[in-house]
Amino acid sequence: MAPESDDLPEPRTAVERLEAFRGADLHDLCDAADLAVRGGGGFGWVDPPPREVMERYWRGVLAVPGRTLFVGRLDGVVAGSAQLVRPPPNNEAQAFAATLTTFFVAPWARGHGLARRLIEAVEEEARDAGFDVLQLDVRETQTAAIRLYEALGWVLWGTNPVYARVHGRTLQGYYFYKLLRGDGAGDDQGRSGPA
Repeated sequence: MAPESDDLPEPRTAVERLEAFRGADLHDLCDAADLAVRGGGGFGWVDPPPREVMERYWRGVLAVPGRTLFVGRLDGVVAGSAQLVRPPPNNEAQAFAATLTTFFVAPWARGHGLARRLIEAVEEEARDAGFDVLQLDVRETQTAAIRLYEALGWVLWGTNPVYARVHGRTLQGYYFYKLLRGDGAGDDQGRSGPA
């Protein structure tokens, strides 16, 4: 006889900054990303690329300076990701603002709070690094993500009516920002941006 659902233990969730792949991390991340793309999450892809392309992409994320990869785990398995992208050193005018990108949770892992925790981890890292503002953009079809951004205090500031084309359909894009401290104005006196 199968145990009743009330008797099952709660799944273990964790969010961590990933500095190197270990064990099945790369495989799990590719699987999760593949499912997220198939489910409309995409982060740029419309259809999942071949596995070797996906693996190169994720290896590259860890190698690129200015990018920090966070992963969400469900019972130890990588089930989602988000990245903090810092502005390039030559962009002094926007040195106070970073970007949240490549945010997704695989469909099988949704409903356990990983999405919220991934966003909060990126926000905390950006705040600790001295950034005043985080920004992101998202397809109009990613309604669950949009609701979560709004619930976490992100502000919609603009739309692009020709943001993406998915399977022949043109989609709007939404642009959000979140102030991480004060009014985002920062202290311009001698400030050169986050370290």
